[in-house]
Amino acid sequence: TFDRNGDAWFTAQNSDVVGRLGSDGKFRIWKMEGGSRPYGIAVDSKGRPWFDLFGTNKLGTIDPKSGEFRAYTLPNDRARPRRIAITSDDVIWYGDYTRGYLGRLDPKSGKVDEWALPSGGMSMPYAMTSDDRGRVWLAETGPQPNRLVAFDPSQRKFTETIPIPANSANTIRHMTFDKSTRQIWFGGAQIIESMLSLR
Repeated sequence: TFDRNGDAWFTAQNSDVVGRLGSDGKFRIWKMEGGSRPYGIAVDSKGRPWFDLFGTNKLGTIDPKSGEFRAYTLPNDRARPRRIAITSDDVIWYGDYTRGYLGRLDPKSGKVDEWALPSGGMSMPYAMTSDDRGRVWLAETGPQPNRLVAFDPSQRKFTETIPIPANSANTIRHMTFDKSTRQIWFGGAQIIESMLSLR
């Protein structure tokens, strides 16, 4: 993913590293703890990359100016965050793949809140994004066909559940929201791309 300076940030899950390819062509690598499996990455409005440490119950970030790495430990030892979405207030949202929860991390206070997903422990949340109304969208990949669910932080509840046709995807791994068209684009294991137009 790219920050506002045009630098590309990436995770290498099986190498336990997070990296940056600068717009000047220079690489920098941050080595994570062995087995932490950095995975999923998004950049907030301050240019900070946030990522899951999928082999642990932690989220991580790097200060792009100082290069300092910081980890946030989630309250449940069994939590395994897989993807991240960031809302316009720079709050970090994650899907807990093993427990079937949507989580919210406030970076200012470190406080974590969680909500059980509609499909419960079998939901296996994967792809995530946020839209222009502040809603957080997740793909529940446990149910077949997969389902997209939306969480409205202002109501603190899930407001949408949309089944995806079985011939469209069996594991939705990536999603992005296009502000200009108000569409969510997503890719799965059996498709190149698909989209959902929001009301």
